[in-house]
Amino acid sequence: MNLSWSTAWTIARRDLNARFRGLRLLLVCIFLGTAALAAIGTLTSAIERELASSGQELLGGDLEVEVWQRDLSAEELAALGEYGEVSGGFRLQAMASTPDAAAPIELKAVDAKWPMFGALVLADGREVAAPSGTDAWIAESALERLGIKVGDEFTVGTARLTAAGVIADEPDRLSEGFQLGPTVIVAEDVPAQAGLLQPGALYQSKHRVAFADPGRNPEAVEEALTKAFPDAGFDIRTRDRASPGADRFVRQMSDFLTLVGLAALVIAGIGIAGGVSSYLDQRRTSIATLKVLGATSSDIVRIYAMQIGVASLAGSIAGLAAGVLVTPLLAAALDGLLPVDSGFIIAPAPLALAGAYGLLVAFAFAAAPLLRARTFPAMALMRSGVVPLSRDRRALIATGIGLAAICALALLTTDQPMLSGGFLLGAGAALLVLSGLGWAIQHLARRLPRPANPLLRSALSNIHRPGAPTGALVTALGFGLAAFVLLAAVQSAIDGNIQSRVPREAPDYFVLDVPRDKERRFIELVQADFPKAAIRSVPTMRGAVLAYGPRDAMTRVADLAEIPEGAWALRGERGLTYADRLPPGNRVIAGQWWSPMHDGEPLVSIDTQLAEATGLKVGDYLTIGILGVERTARIANLREIDWESMGFNFTLVFSRNAISDAPHNLAATIDLPDDADPAARGALLRAMVRKLPSSSVIEIGGILVEARNLLQQVSLATLAAAAVTVLAGLAVLMGAIAAARAARTYDTVMLRVLGASRRQILLLQLAEYGLIAGVLALVALGLGSALAWVVITQLFSFDWLPDWGQVLGVLGLGVALVLAFALAGSLPLLRAKPARALREL
Repeated sequence: MNLSWSTAWTIARRDLNARFRGLRLLLVCIFLGTAALAAIGTLTSAIERELASSGQELLGGDLEVEVWQRDLSAEELAALGEYGEVSGGFRLQAMASTPDAAAPIELKAVDAKWPMFGALVLADGREVAAPSGTDAWIAESALERLGIKVGDEFTVGTARLTAAGVIADEPDRLSEGFQLGPTVIVAEDVPAQAGLLQPGALYQSKHRVAFADPGRNPEAVEEALTKAFPDAGFDIRTRDRASPGADRFVRQMSDFLTLVGLAALVIAGIGIAGGVSSYLDQRRTSIATLKVLGATSSDIVRIYAMQIGVASLAGSIAGLAAGVLVTPLLAAALDGLLPVDSGFIIAPAPLALAGAYGLLVAFAFAAAPLLRARTFPAMALMRSGVVPLSRDRRALIATGIGLAAICALALLTTDQPMLSGGFLLGAGAALLVLSGLGWAIQHLARRLPRPANPLLRSALSNIHRPGAPTGALVTALGFGLAAFVLLAAVQSAIDGNIQSRVPREAPDYFVLDVPRDKERRFIELVQADFPKAAIRSVPTMRGAVLAYGPRDAMTRVADLAEIPEGAWALRGERGLTYADRLPPGNRVIAGQWWSPMHDGEPLVSIDTQLAEATGLKVGDYLTIGILGVERTARIANLREIDWESMGFNFTLVFSRNAISDAPHNLAATIDLPDDADPAARGALLRAMVRKLPSSSVIEIGGILVEARNLLQQVSLATLAAAAVTVLAGLAVLMGAIAAARAARTYDTVMLRVLGASRRQILLLQLAEYGLIAGVLALVALGLGSALAWVVITQLFSFDWLPDWGQVLGVLGLGVALVLAFALAGSLPLLRAKPARALREL
C-alpha cells in the first residue's frame, strides 16, 4: 500500500532532526557550492554590467582614436567629425616642479568639450569641466610631492600653472591604462606652450567621438576609419572595449571563477553522495521498520527524498545569502582594478542559477544511495551491522541523468563552453581515475603479502574486506587533497610571477625626451652629483608596422581580417629604436647582427615571438610608418629578448641608416649608487627640470610598488576564490571519514570485545588512513598541479612558477589533516559501551 504524499511528509518531518543531524555534511556541501557560485555569478555580473553600461564614461566617448608623436590632420579630424562631436587632447609624461621640489607626472591636456560623458569630481565636492588658462586639476599625491596646496603655483616644462583643485574622481581614468605618475589635467594648449610637443617628443594625441546617432555601430565606424586611413597608425577603441586591460582581466577572472565554481560543485557532489550514504546507513533500522509496517520501496524513496530536499533547500538558501554577503569582500579585494560597487549586490539571474545548481547537484549525487536504500531488506533489523546496502542499476541511470543535466546547464549558461566542457570532461575523467584507483588499491591490498605486524595486517585487511568503504574514501580524499594542491600551486605561482616579472633590481629613473644635442649636458648633470651613476641612453620614436613578409608578397596589416595571436606589435604604434651593436640582454638566435655604422641596405632585427606569430624569417621585409613616411627594411636577424630586465627592450631594432633621420629624441636610464642620499636625488630631479625642461622622468621604484600591489590584488582575489574549493575539500574529508566511522562501528566493537586496546584501535585507524592517504597524495599532486597549470598559463597567461616546497608542504598539511580527522573520528567509537553498541547493531 502506497502512502499518500501528506502521510509521507508527516513521517519525514517527524523523523527529521531539527538541527539536521546526520545530514549536516549534505548541508555544508550544498552551502559551500551554492555560496561559491552565487558570489562568483553576482560579482562577475556586476562587473560586466558596469563595464557595459559605463563604456562611454570609461572611454570618454563612443570611439577613441589615438596616435603617437603628432596631432590628427585636418582630413582625419573631418572624418571623425562626420560621426558626431569630437573632443581632443594630449597625454604625455612630464615633470612638475617648484623651487624646492620636483615630481614626475602624467600630463593630461583636454579641450573645452571634455568630458563628454561623466563628470570630473574634485575633493571639495565640485563637479567641474576642463580647466582653462593656467589652471590645473591635480592629483593629491602630486600636491604632496611638490609640497604645495590648492592655489599655489608650480611649473611644467616652461609653463607656470596654478593648482586650482584636487582630483577625487576622474571619469575616464580606467581607460587610460597603467599610470606612470600622478595625473595633472590642464587645458589643451598648455603642452605646446610648455615646449613639450617638439618634433620627436613622445606624446599621444587622443580624440574621442560622441556619436550623433546613438544607435550607430562603433565597430563599423572603426572599420571605416581603418580603411580610409590604413597607414595612419591609429589605435582605435570603442565604448564596448573602453578598457581592454579591464575587459581582459574580467574574462580571465570569470574563467578562473567558473572553474572554481565547477570544482566546488564536483567536490560538493562527492561530499553529498558520502553524506547521504552515511545518513541512510544510520537510518537502516528506521527504513527496515517502515517496511515491516507495510511501507513500499517507493514510500521509502519518497520519505527520505523529502528529508534530503528540505536539507538541500536550507543549504541552498543559506549559500545564496552567504554569496551575497561575501561579494563586497571580493569587490574590495579588486578595488582599483575593476569598476564594481563595494556594496551589496542582488543579481537575480546568477542567484537563481546558483540555487538551481545546488539543488540539481544534491539530487544527482543523492540519487544513488536513495535508490539503493529502497531495496534494503526488512530482515536488516536483525543483521544491519553486517549487511551492506545493495546495488541498484536504476541508481546509476538516475545519477547519469542528473550529471547530464548539470553538464547541460553548465554549457548553456557559460560564456566559455569549451572551457567549461573541457573542465567537466576532466572532472569526469578524474572521477573515473579515482574510482579505478580505489579498485586497484583494494586489489593490490588483497594480493600483498600479509605483514607480520598485526596492526598493519588488520589495516591492510580493512582496505579490501567486503563492504569496505575504500572506493568512496579514495574518491573523496583524492579530490580533497587535490584542492589543497590547487590552492598552493596557484598562490605560489602568482607569487613567483610577482618576483620574476616585477624585478627588485631596476634602474632608479627612466628619462624621456632627452634632446640629442643635449645628451652630453644630461650626462654631466647626473655625474656632477653621482659620479658612479650608470647611464644608458638610446634613440626612441614611435611607428606602426604597415606590411611584412617576402619582398614580392608582403602582407598589409590593414588588410588582415584579424591580428594573428601573439602579434601584438602589429596593433597601433610601437616603440622603435636603432643601434649599432646588439642591445644588452638580447641574444641573436637566427641571422647575424650588422656591423657598426652599417651603410648598406636598411636592416631590422625583430623579436622571436613576433616572428613566430607572423611567420617572418631572416631575409623577409618589414615596412613601418613614422610620422606618415613609409620605410622598408630587410630582416637581418631574430633576437631573444629578456623582457624581465627592466631595461630598454624593443621588439624592432633598426640599423642607423634605416630611421635615424626621422625626428626623435633619446630615452635614458639612470642607476644611482645604493647609498645615494635621498636629498641629493631630489636635487637631481630639480636640476633636470631647470636645465632640461622638455624632458620627463619616471621613477621606477613607485611603478614597481604599484605593479606588485596590482599583482598582489590578483593573488588575493584568486586566494579567496580558490579557498572555497579547499573548504569544500575539508568538508568532504570530514564527511568521508565520518561515514567510514559509522560503517566501522561493528568492527570496532568486535575488536574491543576480543580484547583490543584503545591505543591499538587508534593505531589501526591511523595505519589504514596513512596507507590510503600516502598513495592519494601522489595522485592529488598530479591532479591539483594540472588544474593549477591550466589556471596560471591558460587563463592568466602567467609563467608556470610554483614553489614546489610550498606545494608539498601544503599537501603534507592535507595528509596530516586526514590523519587528524581519522583519529578524531575514532574517538566516539572508543567511548561506546560494547554491550550497548552490540544491542543497537
